[in-house]
Amino acid sequence: MMQQIDNGVPAGRLEGAVWRKSRRSNPSGNCVELAGLADGAVAVRNSRHPSGPALVYTEAEMAAFIRGAKDGDFDDLIGAAGA
Repeated sequence: MMQQIDNGVPAGRLEGAVWRKSRRSNPSGNCVELAGLADGAVAVRNSRHPSGPALVYTEAEMAAFIRGAKDGDFDDLIGAAGA
């Protein structure tokens, strides 16, 4: 049976989550952490608030997001500062 997880859950509630950051993270706290979950879902949290809320996405949702990011679909959201 699949574990029911609602978005915005405390990150500590995600049993067995191993969080990791992008190599592009920096000491200013500009990083997001992700963790693969046992059922294939992916959890996302703000690294500055490790016990705060985590958003959980299905594998298909995360795959669609990553493909879109690679294709540049969200480039306009970061502006010149992210270049």
